[in-house]
Amino acid sequence: MPAVLASAWALLAAAFLAALVLVPRLRRAGVVSGLFQDLVRYGKTKSGCGQCPGWLRLLQVPKRWFTHFYVVSVLWNGFLLIWLFQAEFLGGSLPSWIQHVHRALGRDSQSEDMDSEHFSALLVLLLLWLHSCRRLAECLWTSVFSNGVIHIVQYCFGLGYYIAVGSTVLCQVPTNVRNSKELSVQMCWYHIVGVMMYIWASLHQHRCLVILANLRKSKSGKVVSLSHSVPFGDWFERVSCPHYFAELLIYVSMAITLEFHNVTWWCVVMYVLFNQALAAVLCHEFYQKNFSSYPKHRKAFIPFVF
Repeated sequence: MPAVLASAWALLAAAFLAALVLVPRLRRAGVVSGLFQDLVRYGKTKSGCGQCPGWLRLLQVPKRWFTHFYVVSVLWNGFLLIWLFQAEFLGGSLPSWIQHVHRALGRDSQSEDMDSEHFSALLVLLLLWLHSCRRLAECLWTSVFSNGVIHIVQYCFGLGYYIAVGSTVLCQVPTNVRNSKELSVQMCWYHIVGVMMYIWASLHQHRCLVILANLRKSKSGKVVSLSHSVPFGDWFERVSCPHYFAELLIYVSMAITLEFHNVTWWCVVMYVLFNQALAAVLCHEFYQKNFSSYPKHRKAFIPFVF
């Protein structure tokens, strides 16, 4: 029943597309409630929403808790990676409870069973785990978080997201997981293209996060401010949120690694597209509102396009 997963991710993508299209119009019309704004915005973009009612502030947690997302992802997707590796190459088996979920949501065991697809899923799960490890390291030792907040619903959604996305990768292999051939036999051109694009996007995302962190540090590396400033350098010369654009490219690279034609993962990519686009538009709006000399040629999310 892979259609179940694809439909779920498509529904999430549609929800964020609706928010991206409707929120600016509804805000101008004055009909968006404070609760809905609180759910859509986080961090610095909440500052333009006016004073939050006391009861809503009780539902806010520090934005620095983003770190928890990557702790969960490293642990959960690390476990999935180990289990799948053992099942594919060491003759082991997935835990029974994972097999039940796999049979319910994964590919039919009677579907065409190609070794390259097993390896593609294993490789994407590895890339996802490495991505989470890097982001966790950046949250701990690179990023400088302000006193910004996120809604508790956003926080819980983020925790669930990284569990769901790794589980989605696992469900892309047929349920009759078995030992595979040598890795060198299974390596295909789209694996190489996907991994190279993943590395390229990851490097740029890291550079952009370092630029943002350095805005709050002295030359010696000491944090001297928690205020917001206009970033320059790397992809910031073209867009306001290049780290969001790089996130999208990372997920596109995984779609390439999954041989291009995996509909479920392309639904994940669409979710990432609209989710990151919404966040980028709100950040772009914040920069334009608070910095009168903000570069007018910069787009919000995708260079030259959006």
